[in-house]
Amino acid sequence: MKEEDLAHLRRELGRDLTDVEVACFENLWSEHCSYRSTKTLLRTLPTEGKDVILGPGDDAAVVRYSDDIAIVVGMESHNHPSYVDPYHGAATGVGGIVRDVVSMGGRPIALMDPLYFGTFGNEKNRYLFEHVVAGIGDYGNCIGVPVVRGEVIVDPSYQGNPLVNVVCVGIVHPDRYLTAPAKKPGSHLVLVGSSTGRDGLGGASFASRDLSEDSEAADRPSVQIGDPYTEKLIIDALLEMAATGKVLSCKDLGAAGLAGASSEMSSTFGAIIHADRVHLREPGMAPPEIMLSESQERMLIEVDPQDVAAMGAIAEKYDLGWSDIGEVIPESRYIVRFKGKVVADLPIQLLTGDAPLCFWEKKAAPVKIPFRKPAGSLKNLALEVLSHPEVARRDWVTEQYDHDVQLRSVSLAGDAAVLRLGEGALVLSCGCNPRQIALAPYEGTANSLLENAANLVVLGSTPLCIVNCLNFASPVHPDIYWQIEQCVLGLGDMARRMQVPVVGGNVSLYNESDEFGTKILPTPSIGLLGKGEVRPWVRATDGSALALIGESKPEFGGSVLDAVSGCGGEPPAIGDPELIPAVRDLVAGGRCNAASDLSQGGLLAALAALAPSAAVDLGPDGLTELFSESSGRFLIAVKDESMLKGLPYRIIGESGGEGLRIRCGTQSLTIGPEELEHALSSLTRVMRT
Repeated sequence: MKEEDLAHLRRELGRDLTDVEVACFENLWSEHCSYRSTKTLLRTLPTEGKDVILGPGDDAAVVRYSDDIAIVVGMESHNHPSYVDPYHGAATGVGGIVRDVVSMGGRPIALMDPLYFGTFGNEKNRYLFEHVVAGIGDYGNCIGVPVVRGEVIVDPSYQGNPLVNVVCVGIVHPDRYLTAPAKKPGSHLVLVGSSTGRDGLGGASFASRDLSEDSEAADRPSVQIGDPYTEKLIIDALLEMAATGKVLSCKDLGAAGLAGASSEMSSTFGAIIHADRVHLREPGMAPPEIMLSESQERMLIEVDPQDVAAMGAIAEKYDLGWSDIGEVIPESRYIVRFKGKVVADLPIQLLTGDAPLCFWEKKAAPVKIPFRKPAGSLKNLALEVLSHPEVARRDWVTEQYDHDVQLRSVSLAGDAAVLRLGEGALVLSCGCNPRQIALAPYEGTANSLLENAANLVVLGSTPLCIVNCLNFASPVHPDIYWQIEQCVLGLGDMARRMQVPVVGGNVSLYNESDEFGTKILPTPSIGLLGKGEVRPWVRATDGSALALIGESKPEFGGSVLDAVSGCGGEPPAIGDPELIPAVRDLVAGGRCNAASDLSQGGLLAALAALAPSAAVDLGPDGLTELFSESSGRFLIAVKDESMLKGLPYRIIGESGGEGLRIRCGTQSLTIGPEELEHALSSLTRVMRT
């Protein structure tokens, strides 16, 4: 702990702290748990809406989807652990966010995984990526929850500190969800699931500091070890317990372990915890270890005393351990006993709600990089852009995930995932554009939300709610804290313009590497959920007119062209969300046969996905037409141009023929089917080498 925090606590308590109390405060007052640097900014986000049943503040959000289905959704990061131990770090990131959804009474139905890594020319980055993907795939596959969507962003700034963000979506009846706050004094707290060991000790405080050069060895004990088979039993057992109506409240044991879960759950009243009753994996564990262990696959439930045995019987049915470890008390205190001795006795609000806020110096640091025309022919630049990991197909990743488990997946290709749900479809998108955000944090974050919304509307879906992971370097740097502020403001303002609430998320700071001297780009990763009809993503049919909706400007800063050529330039200005409902209505009304938004890789990438066989005639400025990443644009395929009436469009060509035939003024280029396939399969080739 910081010395000033310890001094503050000594003044508040009028005494020295026990070792258990110090451990509790070190973790619960960490940035990871308390949001000390960002709480005031997060309060500016729009969190309410007509469909929001439960917004930020619990383990996950609850949003109405229909009269009998509510969506339970959460988003978390597991960044530092995924560098120290990529397989288990990523796997336990999945397990933790799944349990967050289960703790609300939700049955998990889908996962998304936006991933951010150093460049793949480096062997260690490939190793990290390989094992992170394996950890996500193995865990998700074993628990029977499909990974249906993801992003892969590659940049040198993530060297030494990759980001692993995970979204989990579940379903529950709108009247039967659970919450975390304890409901009444006299009830018992029952710990269900795996036994408690020494793995994951200090995980919350570990996540709240920079990665040092010796992190892989020194911090490995802070990384939890997951067991997906036990997780599957936890899911089934907790849902059966919830169905009895006897679970008063429920919380996942995540950051800060039992200390975090029990104190946060009981903060409405108070609690006594009997640490010596916890079922242990290792003998001789001391009270701080028992209370702060982040052993995985554990849940805490509140039940009436007469219902403890019934919940224990359900746990035993699924071969899960359980312990009656505490009681809710009317006094606002958090008391921990161990073998008859009080080892902690604290005002519960001091522990859970009174962490002093951090107010960092901020300094505006917009980045201006003049444009330099990239060297090389238009075709060579096109092939480099198509080969970039953010444009190339992700077959190597997605083939490791079981997409068909639960039989909801309708379409996973194209711009978003489509899942059959109720009488309609749940449509999911995720990600952001860190390079553009680094150049213009406010505008880039606003555009990242707009681009995710565009991913939904090209499938005829209406955006429903937003979750996020705000990943940044250390806020002690004035330019970094300015980035954080600008990103939150940009997200909030665009969410208000689109009238879509931000219902949950998390903040991950101190993403820096002493080992490599890197600070990550600002990465406010977004998860967006929408509702629509069951409509798979499809390519343009031959003979369709190809229309470009929206204006292309020479905005190359932070683009994929910039990444492959170093051309620099201005980042995109904020796009116009007014086109979002118009394009949604176009698709939902069946007035086009295929649609795609334009994002990473610009028009070229959209053509390669939507109409890989087509002839297009663009303006004389081939760089702008093909590679600009101006926000809020769409590529639409129609049989009848009159369907586009009222939209700002121009016809640029027709689908069909062999390969991409592109004319830009006096220049022309052809990318044949084999060349296109070679470029788009580059990520798979790199990872299989």
